Amino acid sequence: MDEHGVDVCLLSVGPDLPWLTGYEAMPLERLTMLVVPRDADATLVVPRLEQARVVERPEVFGVRPWGETEDPIALVADLVDGATSAAIGDRTWAQFLLALQDALPRARFGPASRLLGPLRAVKDAAEVDALRTAAAAVDRIATALQAGEIPLVGRSEAEVSAELSRRILAEGHQRVNFAIVAAGANAASPHHEPGPRRIEPGEVVLCDFGGTWPTDGGAGYCSDITRCVVAGGVAPDAEVAAAYAVLQDAQTAAVDAGTPGTACQTVDAAARDVIEAAGHGAHFIHRTGHGIGVEEHEDPYIVTGNTTALVAGHAYSVEPGIYVPGRFGIRLEDIVVTTSEGPDPLNRAYHGLVVVDA
Repeated sequence: MDEHGVDVCLLSVGPDLPWLTGYEAMPLERLTMLVVPRDADATLVVPRLEQARVVERPEVFGVRPWGETEDPIALVADLVDGATSAAIGDRTWAQFLLALQDALPRARFGPASRLLGPLRAVKDAAEVDALRTAAAAVDRIATALQAGEIPLVGRSEAEVSAELSRRILAEGHQRVNFAIVAAGANAASPHHEPGPRRIEPGEVVLCDFGGTWPTDGGAGYCSDITRCVVAGGVAPDAEVAAAYAVLQDAQTAAVDAGTPGTACQTVDAAARDVIEAAGHGAHFIHRTGHGIGVEEHEDPYIVTGNTTALVAGHAYSVEPGIYVPGRFGIRLEDIVVTTSEGPDPLNRAYHGLVVVDA
């Protein structure tokens, strides 16, 4: 805060609050806000009816509950009286930000992510352990998929998505964040919404899924994996098989590139160069990866233009894709942690394109 000239940090709903305090606010019309002045103790302003959910940590923050007839905006304004620069949580509801701007007319507001993003991006050993545990759980699901233990042919994408979701919870995640299932031409849309379409033999089925793993500290840590299989025991056509070989080489190159001191955009280029050389450059339509932690997507982003240098503790996805409209889509994704010795892929499920009798 001192480095950025910020007098107070104001955090409401979103991942920053549980990351700092262990408490996750419910997204209510009643304001919850952690007030962190640069030169005073932190205070959690919370609705009185939510106070029982707070695990109090007096050495970290005080608690100021407010009743139904009190004005929480006025309480926050009193706690930051005189502030001229405020960093506000990126997920804060607009109604609260607008009210705070009225209550603090002298304050200039900016995003809290410029402060907390770089801090959250570098994981400590406990955070990496949580990510590793979550990754191992979805690896087991991916391995079951590749072994043909999850029926595909004749089922709808939505039905397979529901099964993946059940397995995510059964493996110990506290919630499902997403379970994309896209078959055939549908997989050419990277964030396809699973629907009623039935999976047919010989189709590539793209499965991208993950959840949030619980921790004792209150802030859960996310998993995220993508694997593709070919349904019904029918080998893929030559175009798909050739494209997948390119994809696998691109993903390996990008994983290997993630050494300390390497710019994020260089990791992106490592994957992109392989795909472009094979003539599929126009079919790789998104960044190579995103950071992961208490959010599915957070700093650092593995994308052209991001010159941030990787350091030990950075955790991020490597997930190049090739999407041919009207034909097929394929993606291969692991979570990788940068260490002082080099990249450490957390996902170990088989990386090839498996033909399954399912």
